[in-house]
Amino acid sequence: MKRDFSLYAKEFEDVLLGNFVPFWTKFSPDKEYGGYLCGFMRDGELFLEDKSVWQQGRSLWMFSKLYNEFGGKAEWLAAAKCGYDFINKYCFAENGHMYFRVTRDGKPLVERRYYFSEAFAVMGYAEYYKATGLAEAKEKAIALFDKMIYYYTSPGVFTPKVNPETRKNRGHSIVMIMMNVAQTVREIHADEKYDALITDCLNTITSMFIKEEEKALFETVGADGERLNSPEGRLINPGHSMETAWFMMKEAIHRKDKALMERCMQVLLWSLDLGWDKEMDGILYFVDVEGKPVTSLEWDMKLFWPHCEAMIALAISYLYTRDEKYMVWFDRIKEYVWAHFPDEGHPEWFGHLHRDGTPINTIKGSDWKGPFHNVRAFMLLTQIFKAIGENKSLGF
Repeated sequence: MKRDFSLYAKEFEDVLLGNFVPFWTKFSPDKEYGGYLCGFMRDGELFLEDKSVWQQGRSLWMFSKLYNEFGGKAEWLAAAKCGYDFINKYCFAENGHMYFRVTRDGKPLVERRYYFSEAFAVMGYAEYYKATGLAEAKEKAIALFDKMIYYYTSPGVFTPKVNPETRKNRGHSIVMIMMNVAQTVREIHADEKYDALITDCLNTITSMFIKEEEKALFETVGADGERLNSPEGRLINPGHSMETAWFMMKEAIHRKDKALMERCMQVLLWSLDLGWDKEMDGILYFVDVEGKPVTSLEWDMKLFWPHCEAMIALAISYLYTRDEKYMVWFDRIKEYVWAHFPDEGHPEWFGHLHRDGTPINTIKGSDWKGPFHNVRAFMLLTQIFKAIGENKSLGF
């Protein structure tokens, strides 16, 4: 099938710069207190004033990335500074750990046992450094990632969710994010320890979480990677698996590791086979690898972000192989996305659908839904399809 990839690139760029970005640029930067507001109804009316610290780091990253790679608009750099200053002033507890949520004016509300807030702040700092050349931003990115590495390699810093004396589980998400943040920091600061950490994360994912015999990447395993016979141990998050797959693809391309790349593409295809709703189309949020009931009641929801991660992974796979099967899958997912997630006549797109593809609600932002997965995907897809159309590689 003959495709005009320049049209694919234009379609994603038009939505990115004509829909998503104007919404967040207009409504998100808080002109009164700094930082980013994120709880919006369908036309930008604020319904949630408290600020997600995840979204502070993610939005700092987004505005900086837009400035660096999509036209250098002054308003994007100003919006980035709005978040950079707020994070530095309000988002860290006295012990150096970052909050999960603060009030609109920066008072602490929630501090969790995890360090994903740090992950997104590091990514934001690194991209802001690229935009400004501000040495302080680079120093903050490196120092905060060093703290993440300490947390990652020091069991017991935070109280575990499950009593480790009874059951020592390992979770996929923290390994994935450590790998991705290391890739980000490596872009501004060459250090062998980042390559070593990425190698360790790759080895952990491939040896513990990927189960060849079951054709799946699992979310939770035992301490030594053993399969757990429980709803938690059988749980597959297809979107998460595909996000990890393309992080690993980036590394495979960076290292020129063909075997790793082929394994990543296999995980992608497994995840699509498991996650695709064969009755109503779209990607299910959670599935049980044995087809047993999933205890999370949101299992059958169709969220925008897993579809975004799937499209990125498929586009990279096609860029690498030029194998038509990846574009067949891509077109199927793109068709579903365009049919169900746009909010006709209103800015931004829906984030959460029922299984039948109808919106659960019409909000455009919350603690969990913001300008990250969709904006990141549409930025990358614009760049990937431009590269394919020009018969170029992408410099991962």
